[in-house]
Amino acid sequence: MSHPNLNTFFRVALCGALVLSVAACSKKVVKPADAPMNNDSSANTTPTKPTGKYTVGSLEADSCLRQRVVYFDYDKAEIASDFRAAIACHAEYLREFPGARVTLEGNTDERGTREYNLGLGERRGNAVNAALSSAGASSSQLNVVSYGEERATCKEHAESCWHKNRRVEIVYSSKQ
Repeated sequence: MSHPNLNTFFRVALCGALVLSVAACSKKVVKPADAPMNNDSSANTTPTKPTGKYTVGSLEADSCLRQRVVYFDYDKAEIASDFRAAIACHAEYLREFPGARVTLEGNTDERGTREYNLGLGERRGNAVNAALSSAGASSSQLNVVSYGEERATCKEHAESCWHKNRRVEIVYSSKQ
């Protein structure tokens, strides 16, 4: 015959051991160091292979990869020469890390109809996509999404504010 308190003790101890063993086996998720530009909640990890100028588990803090926004002129989808070096840097990173994935989020200012702005945001995203592809990134790593005027970073009705909204954000994630 067994003692009831002893049975309860062993059951609790067994449950505790199971919880600890599951916790010890859990997978650690590594996130990018500069994640503020990443609004994608499905982004889980970045590649962890240490090569070249990139650090293990994150994009190097002072690297050219920190520039993750490409700005556009009013009603245009052409990439200004100011952003070509950053795009080349992102393409190089994508070549080095074939598991990395990028979403190119096209945005516009508030002027224009909703439909027009969605189309313009898509054209801007496609322009960055084409630039990354021509610089060596794989098309399977790239995804274009247009938010039109819906995700404004500035809500004032002035050119200085509208300029901030005419952009493509480069958002990293990786496929598991």
